[in-house]
Amino acid sequence: MTVHACLSRRHVLGGAVAFGACGPLLVACGADEDPPAEVPDAGTQLAGTSEVPVGGGVILKNQNVVLTQPTKGEFKAFEATCTHAGCTVTSVSTTITCSCHGSQFELADGSVTHGPATAALPAVKITVDGTSILTA
Repeated sequence: MTVHACLSRRHVLGGAVAFGACGPLLVACGADEDPPAEVPDAGTQLAGTSEVPVGGGVILKNQNVVLTQPTKGEFKAFEATCTHAGCTVTSVSTTITCSCHGSQFELADGSVTHGPATAALPAVKITVDGTSILTA
């Protein structure tokens, strides 16, 4: 008995439609399309101190850095790449948040406050010179 495997036009089009519908969903679960920028060299000005809210922070995506000010006059910096799946973190309020999968990190030390991430955001060394925040 001979079996002929032949795909009909209907099967081919159905498969293409199914992949077209699911393809974007698969991409949405991956890391950002563009690789994150490298953290700038020492001495690079990141921001002014007035740009970083007390009890919050800012994301500098083009420099792959999150700056925070957990308490007045205390500035911290972390890499902006989530340690779970490599997405760039998306917001800073009372925590640093990655919306790809919901990970949250502490403003003061970058530690995980809510998974799925299990590792802290790597610290970036900074100095404050007057009203400028610079990489160290």
